[in-house]
Amino acid sequence: VPSIASADWITTSTSIAIYAVAALGFGILYGRVGMISLGQVALLTIGCWVGARLSYATSLPFPVLLLAAGGITCAIGVLVGLPALRLSGLYLALITLMFAGATTIVLSVHDFPNGGGGFWGSSAAGALTTSTPPVRRPSAAIGDVAFYRYTVIVCAILFVLALLHVSGKPGRAWASIRESEPAALAAGVNITLYKLWAFALASFVTGVAGCLLAAQVGVPRAITFQTQDSLTLAATALIGGIYSLWGAIVAGVFQQGIPFLFQAQWGVNPNFVLIIFGAGLL
Repeated sequence: VPSIASADWITTSTSIAIYAVAALGFGILYGRVGMISLGQVALLTIGCWVGARLSYATSLPFPVLLLAAGGITCAIGVLVGLPALRLSGLYLALITLMFAGATTIVLSVHDFPNGGGGFWGSSAAGALTTSTPPVRRPSAAIGDVAFYRYTVIVCAILFVLALLHVSGKPGRAWASIRESEPAALAAGVNITLYKLWAFALASFVTGVAGCLLAAQVGVPRAITFQTQDSLTLAATALIGGIYSLWGAIVAGVFQQGIPFLFQAQWGVNPNFVLIIFGAGLL
């Protein structure tokens, strides 16, 4: 890609890879287990937040930042997934959508992040400043092209991790739960364990993607993460193919590539993209 694409397309391609992983998390929950979660962008935001704060506050190597962001997001995702043990369908979708909305509000109130000290990263004045340091990138991938390749490699590893789960015992358990919970229970499947396992895996990969997003953007802002993005991500994942891991890559292209093509390249009204997503979803 770097040999044939412009700098803007390199940046967009990096975003495509990152959002493909977020769509992968949605695909694991809905396509494999049958749980509709609309909180993936909120988990992506939390991963971005954790990666940014650890980058500002510590000198940890970047791979450690990725694992820390994935681990903390995984723990939060499991807590959010606890209602999934008793809720399903529209009710679970509403719970996770409210979680996404609450995350957006909290980060907006606290000016996430502006490089200040403390847990929130707020300066004394509580306002964003132009001197906010960028989230550091790995030493071997400082430039946009190198970071694009780094991101693709990490995202490919996350896809392999998901594939190993889907093709193994967890994948068979998830499929049985999706088809019929009573039948899965009768077959000896631990429904509680495997539902939380799915939330943990989806949250972990999304948290790692969020840390990559923080390093790509440099100085992430709360306005970057909107609640409606969770709905758009769900729509694009469904368009790409919810039962295929490769459908997540198509979702990443629709989520980031198509809007960039329409707005930056062709100058088309961005609302027209939503019409295309709506038609594709139908």
